Amino acid sequence: MKKAGGIIAIIAGVFAVFAAGLTLLVGGAAAGFEADDADVVIMLGWGGVLFSFLTIILGAVALSAKGKAPGLLLIACALAGAVLGGTFVALFMVLALVGGILALFGNSPKDPLPNDRT
Repeated sequence: MKKAGGIIAIIAGVFAVFAAGLTLLVGGAAAGFEADDADVVIMLGWGGVLFSFLTIILGAVALSAKGKAPGLLLIACALAGAVLGGTFVALFMVLALVGGILALFGNSPKDPLPNDRT
């Protein structure tokens, strides 16, 4: 389950990078037309880029991590990215949150199938 959580987080991070790019594109177009609060949309786009890349990195770390720290950091990164990344990024950060939960609780025992031969 840890590997599945890491893979899901990497996929969510890649899609969130594209969503952050779309947010930056919309903010840039709004700034070009001198719309009000276009700079807020641009800042949300940069926040989305930051948290998307952090999601990709933490997803890769969660693939082979032994502890629960990468899962916790991935959950925190997904929540922060959903709040500070804009609407488009938030859609994919929900997927990253699922990946973080899987990475957090996906610890498998050392011997999943005990040997019952006597």
